[in-house]
Amino acid sequence: MRYTIEQMTDMLRQLKLIPVIALEQAEAILPLCRTLTDNGLPVAEITFRSAAAEQAIRLLRQDQPDVLIAAGTVLTCEQVVQAQQAGADVIVSPGFNPKIVELCKSLHIPIIPGVNNPTAVEMALAHGIQTVKFFPAEASGGVKMIKALLAPYPQLNIMPTGGIGLDNLRDYLAIQNVVACGGSWFVDKALIESQNWQKIAELTAQAVRCTQ
Repeated sequence: MRYTIEQMTDMLRQLKLIPVIALEQAEAILPLCRTLTDNGLPVAEITFRSAAAEQAIRLLRQDQPDVLIAAGTVLTCEQVVQAQQAGADVIVSPGFNPKIVELCKSLHIPIIPGVNNPTAVEMALAHGIQTVKFFPAEASGGVKMIKALLAPYPQLNIMPTGGIGLDNLRDYLAIQNVVACGGSWFVDKALIESQNWQKIAELTAQAVRCTQ
């Protein structure tokens, strides 16, 4: 076990912004993460939306061992095992799947499951989970919905993801219980595929400034 969920939550609160990355070529993660780290974000959520995810996690762990690696869009127990064996520090899922949560507990790897309503929040709390992903953030009511959920559930630590950009990032981070926001606008898939590291560097630096 590399980190506990408490340590993970503290790290997220320090980072404030999590790049949500979709890759077609696993090797692209290395120059991408060097660019992110050089501009203040030593973290990557590598999503299992493509077959390259497992190899990308493995390459990044070997090449840049100090980077915080999240495995995102994890939908199956098989992906949990693949992600952990490749070197992921934390599992992030779009919804709340009890089987995945229980497997992560048994494997001693932190999980941040997705929620966007009181029922899902209570399922998470019943499993001893207080750090959750609020997804899809904007489509689920955004800042207003998070504030509404926090009224009965003030113990939550929340990572909103989905529809977040420079125009609303500060609004989310202004909520005390929001530990970090997930975003993809500064790691756009087209920029990665064209290897436009300079533009990614500019957008990342701009995004980091917005969190300060």
